[in-house]
Amino acid sequence: MSNYLSLYFIITFGMSYIAAPVEESDEKVVGGYECTAHSVPYQVSLNAGYHFCGGSLISSQWVVSAAHCYKSRIQVRLGEHNIEQNEVTEQWIDSAKLIKHPNYDSYTLDNDIMLIKLSKPATLNSYVQTVALPSRCPKADENCLVSGWGNTVSNGSNFPTKLQCLRQPIIDHRICENAYPHLFTENMVCSGFMHGGASSCQGDSGGPLVCNGQLQGVVSWGYECAQEGHPSVYARVCQYNIWISDIMSSN
Repeated sequence: MSNYLSLYFIITFGMSYIAAPVEESDEKVVGGYECTAHSVPYQVSLNAGYHFCGGSLISSQWVVSAAHCYKSRIQVRLGEHNIEQNEVTEQWIDSAKLIKHPNYDSYTLDNDIMLIKLSKPATLNSYVQTVALPSRCPKADENCLVSGWGNTVSNGSNFPTKLQCLRQPIIDHRICENAYPHLFTENMVCSGFMHGGASSCQGDSGGPLVCNGQLQGVVSWGYECAQEGHPSVYARVCQYNIWISDIMSSN
């Protein structure tokens, strides 16, 4: 599942949620807007007969997602905008390998990152493109884009079919530590609005947070959706450049 799901499960049972994967329906970004079709060409949908998580294409044969989105068999769908329609832009490729970070903690969602190797290389074109890994860690107030097919409402559920986008800033690390005492680690980054009103949500898990053309975050968890004082939390991709490189070169 996606981290947003994990935190969401906690919330569902009285506390908080993870941007968990959607089991039978897709959900989207709260407070966002429909992306211009195919304007986020690195965004993928993870499918197991239904959309359940997002991911980011980082090379023709590798996708980054959240470790909590792990399933034994996944079909990666690229070039998608409306996930309920067959579009000529789509490429559907089965996963060949799914590799969770060895230090992933399913309870705390620390190291919530996973690599997916495709069974064959994707064809790169104007609808399917890669996103760069970070050359540095994100900076406070840096403007970023989060995208996904997750829940669009903070209370209840709304199930859009078209990719949603939201522009939001990186939040200072100390503010995030204060928002999530004893939960927020050096392997996490938070982004969004402390006043609430907009955020990633269930069904967005595993998807991209891109800042200045670089993948800085993987949607992981949060406390409910778009709530004041509780921004969304992402796996901090800059912490994993060496691990990602090692896995890709050895597999």
